[in-house]
Amino acid sequence: MEIGLYTFADVSLERGPDAVTPHQRLRNLVEEIELADQVGLDVFGLGEHHRPDYAASAPAVALAAAAERTKRIRLTSAVTVLSSDDPVRVFQQFATLDLLSGGRAEIMAGRGSFIESFPLFGYDLEDYDRLFAEKLDLLLKLRDSERVTWSGEMRAPIHDRGVYPRPLQEKLPVWIAVGGTPASVARAGVLGLPLALAIIGGEPARFAPLFDLYREAASRAGNDPARLATSINVHGFVGETAEQAADDFYLPQAEVMNRIGRERGWGPTSRAHFDQSRGPRGALFVGNPEQVAEKIIASHALFKNDRFLLQMAIGTVPHAKLMKAIELFGTKVAPIVRKEIGAKVTAPAG
Repeated sequence: MEIGLYTFADVSLERGPDAVTPHQRLRNLVEEIELADQVGLDVFGLGEHHRPDYAASAPAVALAAAAERTKRIRLTSAVTVLSSDDPVRVFQQFATLDLLSGGRAEIMAGRGSFIESFPLFGYDLEDYDRLFAEKLDLLLKLRDSERVTWSGEMRAPIHDRGVYPRPLQEKLPVWIAVGGTPASVARAGVLGLPLALAIIGGEPARFAPLFDLYREAASRAGNDPARLATSINVHGFVGETAEQAADDFYLPQAEVMNRIGRERGWGPTSRAHFDQSRGPRGALFVGNPEQVAEKIIASHALFKNDRFLLQMAIGTVPHAKLMKAIELFGTKVAPIVRKEIGAKVTAPAG
């Protein structure tokens, strides 16, 4: 199983002597990806957002900076908000990243859980799903053919045009990222694309039927489920002790979840809820290395996933603490998991 990290590159909303500015956050980000590579993690993902609390509006650019400081770790968006972007530019940017990184780029495409990019780029939210379906179709054609002829309803047509540069990989991996919508899960299976499922609340066990749906949809469409990769993307943190991990992670994570919750009408979180969620049946992977490894192994038994991505950099976790957590994740957690499950030798192509 591939093991990795992802982040949205959170910054401070308030300015002050301890504020994390976009400049500092992006410099820290490159150091974090470099360390993740050094400690043997397999994947690092960076999510696209267009809000003042995140610095990652251009993931391909930041990942390209990290490509020059790393050797083997795969570099992916997490996610690219394809509905409000142009598939040609997305493909060109990640093909360029692939060339710079020596064939380590991936695209994780999604509809996006935030809506800021739609009015920013002039799109109507009523076209939310139609935009994604049509642009995904174009992105896959761009990936599969050097010259493309394509037409749709939401974008101008392309008539026998070449799109360059081409990536180093024969086929640039494209994953579909979902938050739990069955129709999106089934679409990934029908298209024969790898599926990444975000689980940030509730009991993970209740998401297991979505992977069953994905594999069933793939099989009915004539795609071999055994050749399709799956990932779960979750929140968590690793510390020398369980208490330290919880204390370091709770306040930054709670601040973010409460801020988003106020926007979306969720109730506020609490330390009691947080502690319950980091228990064996909860969605948070927070603890010492042995505890986190045990929970990853248990989740693999449930989902049979090919990849596990952990979001530790939520809110403004101090950089030094985050670097230590990355070190523990790569040098302590990952070896335990790999010994129990086995390293994934070849990831199925998207």
